[in-house]
Amino acid sequence: MQVELRRVELEDREILANLLEKYDYEFSQYDGRGVNKLGLIGYPYLDFYWTDKDRRAYFIDVDGNLAGFIMIFNYREEGDPETDYQISEFFVIHKYRRSSVGKQAFFQVLDKHKGRWGLGTHPKNVAAVNFWETSINEYTKGQYESKTNPDAYPDGSHGNMFYFDNGQRAV
Repeated sequence: MQVELRRVELEDREILANLLEKYDYEFSQYDGRGVNKLGLIGYPYLDFYWTDKDRRAYFIDVDGNLAGFIMIFNYREEGDPETDYQISEFFVIHKYRRSSVGKQAFFQVLDKHKGRWGLGTHPKNVAAVNFWETSINEYTKGQYESKTNPDAYPDGSHGNMFYFDNGQRAV
């Protein structure tokens, strides 16, 4: 399987918006969000990915087929250690899960963006918590820290934050 990242361009906005709805619908089982009057959950920060230099979005392609997305930004949450990047959203469609696609895509985005990273997990999303801890541990060879997230999700849960620095990692 050939996994590649492709920058999401403005003309791809609708495709990303469609995938975000699927992602947010799936995530709503953990944080309890509902839909608006149009039946959509909506992603309020979507347009910032083309107007804000501190945000980037990538599609994940597998053998030329769209398989998901990774969205990153470099904003620091209140009380967090200083970070250069954070994963804001990450989604791999079911067809490609448990096949190393997510891990390969994650490693590629890290190799593109060197620095101090932060990544949050919702505690009810056990599969994601396991994925992130395993992937981060492998990439960093155990050189990361984990803390309870001081900011709560909409359902009141406090997940974990993972912090690591890949600035010195040899590629």
